[in-house]
Amino acid sequence: MCLVSAVLCIFASRGSCQNAQGETLSGPDSHETGQGPHGHLFGDWDGERSRLLERGVRFDFQYISDSLWNLESEQPQRFASWNRFRWTIDIDFEALKGQHGLYFHATALWQAGGNLGKYLGLLTGPSGLVSANTCRLDSWWLEKRWLNERLIGRVGQFAEQDFYGADHYAASYILEPMGYALGNLFTDFETFDPPSHPAIEVRVAPLDHLYVKSMVAASVSKPFSINPTGLVPQFRGVPVSVYEIGFTPGQKAAAVRAFDNVQSRKGYSGLYQFGASYNPATFATATGQKRSGNYLLYGMASQALWRVDRQEGKGLDATFAYDWSPADINRNNTFLTAGLRFNEPLPLNIHNTMSLGYVRNSLSPRFLAAGLTSWKVENGVEFNTLLDPLPMLLLQPVVQYYANVGGRTQRALVVGFRSKVEF
Repeated sequence: MCLVSAVLCIFASRGSCQNAQGETLSGPDSHETGQGPHGHLFGDWDGERSRLLERGVRFDFQYISDSLWNLESEQPQRFASWNRFRWTIDIDFEALKGQHGLYFHATALWQAGGNLGKYLGLLTGPSGLVSANTCRLDSWWLEKRWLNERLIGRVGQFAEQDFYGADHYAASYILEPMGYALGNLFTDFETFDPPSHPAIEVRVAPLDHLYVKSMVAASVSKPFSINPTGLVPQFRGVPVSVYEIGFTPGQKAAAVRAFDNVQSRKGYSGLYQFGASYNPATFATATGQKRSGNYLLYGMASQALWRVDRQEGKGLDATFAYDWSPADINRNNTFLTAGLRFNEPLPLNIHNTMSLGYVRNSLSPRFLAAGLTSWKVENGVEFNTLLDPLPMLLLQPVVQYYANVGGRTQRALVVGFRSKVEF
């Protein structure tokens, strides 16, 4: 109720924040390609795209695909491809109608393909894109910003995992926990992309390098089972609340978005996040008892370690994340990720990165059936190289290795690539 009241006050007041560039709002559709009017396969539409952008209207249409093969595993060799088309529109009402600090965002998608992680029995998803075959309106929201973006209110239909527990360097990785969000956030039914649900969020930046934000969203245990088109918001399930406090050395807290991009990597920027989620519903413990409430705690750090030029982005970045939830309620109760990224390592005239990622996935022994040997910790390692050979094209070859698949003793070797085209 406090969040609802705050947002109603926000939208009822006159804003004072300005954003002359009509900045694209960060979400799961953020990306590194297609920068500027010439970064699209269909160009500038004879100047129409630039004219719309001057009026605060930005369109984006992208295709992204993960093509992966398991070269070595307990299972026979198999190829899996996951494909997604995403349409996005962002409107800056200040440029369009003179409404200060008011924005609108909507994105829809079609996606389908094979789930290699399920086939191999992995706890860690090899692709951060994979969920369910669907065609739907993913998310939309109205957003109001005040006081040079120190106060932001957002209401609409969007997912908690798009903005809480999401890896800040997600665009640089392919495997799920680092290419999207920590893999066990759904243990207390946090919403995710694309089956987003009605939500409301308030964010405050009281200091230049500190922000606090909170979000409440409707959630269900089977999110794809309701509102299959995304066009009719469904207020089912109990409200799940998430909270986060962030410290942003090297950059303004008001300017930080969920995912970084080429521009935000300039200089020695960093982001340190501490968050929690809580679901008041009734959950079953490992012994079958009923318990009211479930929660998850996480900490994340993303930091530029070294720069060739202090004002530019070429150099080395590091990321780390860890979460924990009660072991008697959640089977997959801890998660750890760590990674290194080298920006522009190759002497080429195109944007490129090299990234190394590590995922440690643990299962609670309380859920182990009697007589079975203890679960092992599943470990996953990824190395990929991102190349931007054309302004509208991104290629990202990858190698992944998994030990103790599914908590057992099997191993798996996966190779493939991600491709992305901006239309």
